[in-house]
Amino acid sequence: MNIFKLPDLGEGLTEVEIVEWLVEVGDEVELDQPIASVETAKAIVEIPSPQKGKIYKLYGEVEEFVQVGDPLLEFEGESTEVEAVAEKNEKRQDTGTVAGEIEVGDKVVNEAATSVGQSSGGVRATPAVRALARRLDVDLSVVTPSGANDTITSADVQRVAKIFKEVGAMEPLRGVRRAMAKNMSMANAEVVPVTIYDDVDIDTWKGKDDITTRLIRAIGNACKVEPALNAWYDSHAIGRRILKKVDLAIAVDTEDGLFVPVLRDIANRDKDDLRKGLTAIKQAVRDRNIPPEEMRGYSFTLSNFGTFAGRYANPVVVPPTVGILAAGKIRQDVVAHEGEPVVHWVLPLSLTFDHRAATGGEATRFLGALMEDLGLEK
Repeated sequence: MNIFKLPDLGEGLTEVEIVEWLVEVGDEVELDQPIASVETAKAIVEIPSPQKGKIYKLYGEVEEFVQVGDPLLEFEGESTEVEAVAEKNEKRQDTGTVAGEIEVGDKVVNEAATSVGQSSGGVRATPAVRALARRLDVDLSVVTPSGANDTITSADVQRVAKIFKEVGAMEPLRGVRRAMAKNMSMANAEVVPVTIYDDVDIDTWKGKDDITTRLIRAIGNACKVEPALNAWYDSHAIGRRILKKVDLAIAVDTEDGLFVPVLRDIANRDKDDLRKGLTAIKQAVRDRNIPPEEMRGYSFTLSNFGTFAGRYANPVVVPPTVGILAAGKIRQDVVAHEGEPVVHWVLPLSLTFDHRAATGGEATRFLGALMEDLGLEK
């Protein structure tokens, strides 16, 4: 039999969720015929067949996660890889069993508690308590120990199991929300974030132009003035790449989670073209048919959360990018204009940058250039 393994989908994606099988066991398929619909970190894509042949077996159920390199399906043909994999798995699963004759004695054996976890400071529990936790589906890492020397007891496990039963089953994060959780964890572990805030007077054009398009244009101009924030940072090499083209990721909120499609080369496009491109990618997100390549390789991010509520935020920089701008809710405020207090429309801004890659001076120059562009009447 010939096994087709989940291929590397690029951009560091390590797993997918099976959304739908497009073939069944026994089907004859052609080369490049779609065989499965899967959800990656940001989009639903179809995986094509790598060959012509007859389907012998499907690996994985709908809503199951499959890792890159794991078997996806199997074709009829000459190969022993399936049997070898199955035998290897059986051996792996059998390592904890007892084979042969078992002698029975009259002695009582007291089990010693051992640490659980990858670090030396892992939780302590006896084998019997660990077995109980597995049976009750309780993660020992969330259990507060009450036994001697911080050892988890069976009563501790039963207490947590009772709490879980009362609050209801855990909802696994899937698709876009799962990807967001992973990205936020990575960002929190790697980035050294600094956020600066300011307000810009937009009274000269408020109501005459669309906010998001003006923000996009201003970001493009700010990247020309201060390119240090249009960059990728390599934490392993401790270096940065200043990028010539500004590919802007735009956060789009949906019921399924946060999508971040990319608007390409914003600094070299006019207002009408930017608006047209923005409309197109938002529609693609709503239809869930945006290509994966249109959510990769961005150099800066915009979050226009003020569409809903809130003035300021601490937006999260996702590596390898080094900057993100968040725009809050526009408000009317009293400002000084030609020496007199007047009421103008004001837009609050929050700029987060990775201080490993950019200095405070570079970040404030970027924000200043952006605000200057937003303050222009045209």
